[in-house]
Amino acid sequence: MAGMADLKDRLRGDLTTAIKARDELRSATLRMALTAVTTEEVAGKEQRELSDEEVVAVLGREAKKRREAATAYDDAGRAELAARERDELGVLEAYLPAQLSDEELRDLVAAAVAQTGASGPRGLGQVMKVVQPQVAGRAEGGRVAAEVRRQLAG
Repeated sequence: MAGMADLKDRLRGDLTTAIKARDELRSATLRMALTAVTTEEVAGKEQRELSDEEVVAVLGREAKKRREAATAYDDAGRAELAARERDELGVLEAYLPAQLSDEELRDLVAAAVAQTGASGPRGLGQVMKVVQPQVAGRAEGGRVAAEVRRQLAG
């Protein structure tokens, strides 16, 4: 099990550092992230230790929640709450793999379309099946699907 949850250990260590530094934002965000990881570990029939990839997936979901909440707060005219969500997002993004640029995503999708020979809207599933493992954690599913649709339509 050595090296199984290096990322989780890093989160715990950084939480301790943040608490000692009295960094309220960082400690609150890391506490929330570790709670989400623990919840995921005890979900299902048996408790288990998450791998780093699974921890990244949990952090990705948490980051997506922050992005959506910030947008919702902006739409509601609650700038201070939107700013807080973006600050939390910034903390989480430090633990996630770098996001793919639009060009990198376009190239990956184009390669997958060529590989599957898919065309038209019906090929969406085929292409997504090939692209998803390549972009895991580096691009949101909605963004990937939009690019696949764009390329299949064009």
